[in-house]
Amino acid sequence: MLMKIGFIGTGIMGSYMVQNLLKAGLEVDVYNRSFEKAKSLEKYGARFKDNISECVKGKDFVISIVGYPKDVEEVYFSNGIIDNVDKGTVIIDMTTSSPDLAKKIYETSKEKEIFSLDAPVTGGDTAAKDGTMTIFVGGDFEIFERTKSIFEILGKNIVYQGEAGFGQHAKLANQIMIAGALAGACEGIYYAKMVGLNQKKVFDAVKIGSAGSTQLSKNIPAILEEDYSPMFYAKHFLKDLNLAKEYLSDDGFEVVKNVLKVFDELSKKGYGDNGTQVYYKHLDK
Repeated sequence: MLMKIGFIGTGIMGSYMVQNLLKAGLEVDVYNRSFEKAKSLEKYGARFKDNISECVKGKDFVISIVGYPKDVEEVYFSNGIIDNVDKGTVIIDMTTSSPDLAKKIYETSKEKEIFSLDAPVTGGDTAAKDGTMTIFVGGDFEIFERTKSIFEILGKNIVYQGEAGFGQHAKLANQIMIAGALAGACEGIYYAKMVGLNQKKVFDAVKIGSAGSTQLSKNIPAILEEDYSPMFYAKHFLKDLNLAKEYLSDDGFEVVKNVLKVFDELSKKGYGDNGTQVYYKHLDK
């Protein structure tokens, strides 16, 4: 039987994910508030729907990947996904969002005999296009097992984290780790400039050593080219760190708190639509 998917949120990441689901032979209906983004996927075989209700009815799985927790709240509640999806459907939010909101979706869904997973992703648009994303999954294990074939179309590193909300917590842990690696890479290469070193030569020396990281290898070449276009939006990273901040204790976590402060300042200066490598501009004033 042909598996039917409802997909909500067809930005850069979502569009690639839809294309991969279609390539795998699944039937995919799409909805996006910016209609043209969803409608453009019809050329790949997706079916555009005018509203959430039409997009989610009669589906085996419904997937969402939107921008912010307020967007997640909007598409799931107030005559959204939960009020319109059929009983027995698995709903999967792949937005990086609030763990508490993931629990709310899970508990509300369970009351209506709907199954819910929180499954945020990492890897950026390249991994979304290639189907190689890392997927952090929270919810009931048996529902995760039922959904694994869908996840395997979209990602390569798929790890069940535990109960509802734990997928989101794991993603936030990932973002905290990125904060330290990103800040260290930018500050190290700025130090090289400050003392008169050739930054390219320093990068060539450290990129395959103990200092090497994905953050270093992706962001430093862009910085050296003075390219601050987004590989991952600074405004979205700020959102993620603010989500993590809600769960941080008052003591400790100094690295992520300092990085959060820098991105908050950069956002206020109008750098939110740049990539996260814009952290360097905080140093190179």
